[in-house]
Amino acid sequence: MTKFDLPAGKQRLYGLYLITNDDPLVVLLPKLEAALQTGIALLQFRRKKTPEAQLEQEARAILALCQHYNVCLVINDNLQLAKILNCGVHLGQGDGSLVDARATLGADAIIGRTCHASLALAAQAAEEGASYLAFGAVYPSSTKPNAARVALSTLTQASQQFTQPICAIGGLSVENAAEIKLAGVALFAVVGDVLNLTADLIPDRIQAWHDRLKSSLISGSPQCGSAT
Repeated sequence: MTKFDLPAGKQRLYGLYLITNDDPLVVLLPKLEAALQTGIALLQFRRKKTPEAQLEQEARAILALCQHYNVCLVINDNLQLAKILNCGVHLGQGDGSLVDARATLGADAIIGRTCHASLALAAQAAEEGASYLAFGAVYPSSTKPNAARVALSTLTQASQQFTQPICAIGGLSVENAAEIKLAGVALFAVVGDVLNLTADLIPDRIQAWHDRLKSSLISGSPQCGSAT
């Protein structure tokens, strides 16, 4: 297993958490394969422009890649699809009950919860069984340009207060990752920093993340279904 400079209870989910963009699937799949092959901690399926009727087909194609590279797939906002595919799920504050999601997917499923910049929301999510607690936006983000910002001090407090891994999102890059890591963040959620690149450039960018985070995720991804 990969070793990380984190408390023992936070070692199972650590590293780069890649979130899909809305590239056409034929463009996206080679990019994802390049990232998965180089090594990421988790992949989130978030496709805002895909018609509802095509979501499962696209998710299955991406799940097949994840299974090949032994990386867990987390479905954004869609508990029903997560259940069908036996994947984890990430829930925003308006995406239903975390307690219901845990009951539906089981004790070992990876379930994340958006907490924005609120320690109170994080405390509720932790009590209800979240696998990780997501805070953001840390920096301005083209994906969600109007998102409220979270202070690094809040990330530090959350890391100290909760046993669940802290996930940061919003404008993250290799260049600003060091100060976020110092705040105790375990999962670094990115979209554009990786997927705005062409597939041939992605391995070097992922490796730069590994070097910055001092991780070796090719040999130490979390077990899919692990709750913490």
